[in-house]
Amino acid sequence: MGRPQSWSISHQYFDAFGRSHEVAPHDVTSISHRLIADGQGHAEVFVARADGVRALAVPSTDRPWVLVSEGNAQPIAAGEGVIHLPPDLPSGSYCVAADGLRYPLLVAPRAAYQPDFVKAGRRLWVIAVQLYAVRSRRNWGHGDFTDLMGLLDLAARSGAAGVGVNPLHALPPGQASPYSPSSRLFLNPLYIALDAVPEFHADDLPGLANELAALRRADLVDYPRITALKEQALRLAYRRFRAQADDGRRAAFARFREARGDALARYAAFETLRARHGSPWWEWPVDLSTPSPALLAQLRAASDEMEFHEYVQWLADEQLAACNDHARALGLPVGLYLDLAVGVALDGADAWAEQDKLARDLVIGAPPDAWNPGGQNWGIASFHPQALIETDFVLFRQTLRAVMRHAGAIRIDHALGLNRVFLIPRELDATHGAYVQLPFEAMLAVVAQESHRARCLVIGEDLGTVPEGVSETLRDWGVWSYRVALFERHGDGAFRGPHDYSADAIVTFTTHDLPTFAGWMSERDLKLKREIGMDPGEAAHDRGQAIEGLHRAVRHHGIHVPDALAFEHVARFLARTPCRLLAVLIEDILEIPDQINVPGTVSEYQNWMKRLPLALEELPAHQNIQSLAAALAAEGRSVG
Repeated sequence: MGRPQSWSISHQYFDAFGRSHEVAPHDVTSISHRLIADGQGHAEVFVARADGVRALAVPSTDRPWVLVSEGNAQPIAAGEGVIHLPPDLPSGSYCVAADGLRYPLLVAPRAAYQPDFVKAGRRLWVIAVQLYAVRSRRNWGHGDFTDLMGLLDLAARSGAAGVGVNPLHALPPGQASPYSPSSRLFLNPLYIALDAVPEFHADDLPGLANELAALRRADLVDYPRITALKEQALRLAYRRFRAQADDGRRAAFARFREARGDALARYAAFETLRARHGSPWWEWPVDLSTPSPALLAQLRAASDEMEFHEYVQWLADEQLAACNDHARALGLPVGLYLDLAVGVALDGADAWAEQDKLARDLVIGAPPDAWNPGGQNWGIASFHPQALIETDFVLFRQTLRAVMRHAGAIRIDHALGLNRVFLIPRELDATHGAYVQLPFEAMLAVVAQESHRARCLVIGEDLGTVPEGVSETLRDWGVWSYRVALFERHGDGAFRGPHDYSADAIVTFTTHDLPTFAGWMSERDLKLKREIGMDPGEAAHDRGQAIEGLHRAVRHHGIHVPDALAFEHVARFLARTPCRLLAVLIEDILEIPDQINVPGTVSEYQNWMKRLPLALEELPAHQNIQSLAAALAAEGRSVG
């Protein structure tokens, strides 16, 4: 029998070593007061699945129960404390109500969407790339959507099923990390390819060729200079659009603005005000503190600045859409595999525009453990659990739709956050935090609904301390697991064999937060951490044993290693797992020793800045790519 779900604050949690920790009562009280007004009860929601139970446990009442859908009410069968839903009720959002009682109801598909290649029993692979890091002969020192087109072509030629990229969310000014976005509803304008914008003419910017030559030579992404240059170019393009655009372009822009609606207007308003008043937004004048309709109307009437930001988002959206269309035209079974960050910056656009739907007085982090005795404060905002239920999960839906709209697959970063998030009062450290349990099944019901709506595969990053039953629940709802080979070891440290992996998963050797294969083999990561005063967390002797253990596992499973262990051998090893997808980082293909991001560093390491050593145009002929493509084809992973 279905029972209503709600949210709660846990008074206890277990760390990575299985040790129990009690949360101080005053910390529980502090977090509770920030989430719910005194005297207000916790909102509750029912979940029903396409092939699941249709009986719901409800309070007894003398009044008849009705099912409400789009304003229409129909009687439903009821017994003592039980109501029975119609057996053919389609997927959607409803409400069951009686005598002043009212409960939201989510009816969801049995599981999230599964693409055709799954039904056909195929096992494939994708190329994983940090898009900003792509070097090409035509980009502006920062990878863009035309480069993404080229990567899709490379995938098709190599037998890969698609291309996975870092989050493409809009970032705060000066922010390099794609995992601390200003907005997850809109795109980072730095990915716009200006040479593909009809309204931009290169000769409008004197000296552009020299600027671009310098940016293209650089080994690091020069975010401040590229941001300034692209904004200058986009403003010139917008002026030409306003003055000269034909009816077709104007109509397309109007359709985009209508489709993205109020969310786009609020984002544009935030960008307008941020440029004028800086950050954080809670220090702005009080009349600018919330995105009221009157404020938006006033800003729009005062200048064309809001429309400029809407125009920029339209350009980004149409270019990403063109990439998605190109992937389909190439016949790639996955196409674009996009990433969804776990939260948003407290001082960003979404936090200002959706204040009533985010827990903005709390930040997401991680509890203290042996490696981080003070815990971690990630400085990003979470969904407000009460608001999720009361609004039919509207902001969560909008966030999923924004990343799914041009994707064949998405990865939900820290998918354990669908079950619980560690929240910390904004002005305190992580020792004062506690886990807030979310309505897990309801969150997954929304994921299932939206994935079918977009026909999009969903992968959940389920690494770290996983509460009992959470991974199994994710799998039961059709959300795939994310398996990192560096972590897949037995208790004695030996690497797991291919047969130890599950089918409904994507497997990769490493991630953006871990050393590359070349860096791991050479112990580059350990040396770097020692140089910058960080505990490497692993002795050189232990690394040597791990390398030998991986070598032994690869050989044990019939892969010939004539000399030193190479990444191609490991890729073949992982290709033999039942995992339906294998993700291969371009850094591993090109034998790049430096990792993308070193967690726990800010200025000590050039996080999210390092560019690829080769231009995109050189990659198709690169021996490593050709050799890997042949090896994975031999392992039955090729699309062709």
